[in-house]
Amino acid sequence: MEKRKFEEESYGGEAPAQEAESPNPVQAVVPTTTRDKGKRRAVVATQIGSYFKERTTPRSQPTLKSVLASKEIVHKAKLGLAKWIVDAHIPFNAIQSLYFQPALDGVAVIGPGFKGPSYDEMRVHLLADLKREYQLLVEKYRSSWKSTGCTLMADGWTNQRQRTLINFLVYCYAGMSFVKTVDASDVIKTANALFNLFALVIEWVGPSNIVHVVTDNAANYVSAEKLIHEKYPNIFWSPCAAYIINLILKDIASIPHIVDIASRASKVTVFVYNHMILLSWLRKRKSWTKIVRPGVTRFATVFITLKSIYDHKEDMQSLMVDKYFTSHK
Repeated sequence: MEKRKFEEESYGGEAPAQEAESPNPVQAVVPTTTRDKGKRRAVVATQIGSYFKERTTPRSQPTLKSVLASKEIVHKAKLGLAKWIVDAHIPFNAIQSLYFQPALDGVAVIGPGFKGPSYDEMRVHLLADLKREYQLLVEKYRSSWKSTGCTLMADGWTNQRQRTLINFLVYCYAGMSFVKTVDASDVIKTANALFNLFALVIEWVGPSNIVHVVTDNAANYVSAEKLIHEKYPNIFWSPCAAYIINLILKDIASIPHIVDIASRASKVTVFVYNHMILLSWLRKRKSWTKIVRPGVTRFATVFITLKSIYDHKEDMQSLMVDKYFTSHK
């Protein structure tokens, strides 16, 4: 009787007649001693944790303590976070991070007295733990490359120091992972040089795992991908869609009447932004937003600016006939 009573207390109810015959897989690994009761709770939590929403998710049941908290206390807590964000010059869009609310939940679970990580902890131990965690995530992605295949993507760009960099990324159904960045400033980007760079990454990912390679449509990349397909027949190549669209817009922007329209739009934009008095009048309009200035790096900027000026047509016309403009020197 004492043994059965002990088992009932361990399980929180009646003890099972025969644990080996239980169809529940959780019970098969549940400890039956008071010392291991914490392990039992952890096992059960992993099995049923997905059936319950977090208390911070929409339409979830809040805790009694959070309900009884006054508006002043809630506002003071938010004000403390706001002071830290402003003092540390953290962009406001950092609040939209997926890890922001879980971080607050972790602090709330510990309760009062929790002390944040120190500077040394952050730059040494915690940073190493984060690196290890993301390495495990990448390894998880790598395990799916063999079964689903993956796409190798190469993005070449030039930074502010005029260094030519090539980013290599791998995309699969499980997710996208960053592989490496290669500084190709001192490399003449011939077909053979690019082929050697791609071959190193392909060997690391696994030639049998890659089914698709996406790069720019430049002639040297096209020649390099032909060499890759000759060595790895299972790998196929296609140009980047964004790069193709950029080339299409470049050709459209070179049409004579489009060039004329873009030139006039540029003069309008320069005129408005060079006269702050007129710009201040336009900013008082309810429908006024900033005009996108033409850029030399993206051909789409020309068409975005034309669309923006067209949207501001009524505001511009109102300025031209207003006494504020006609009576100005």
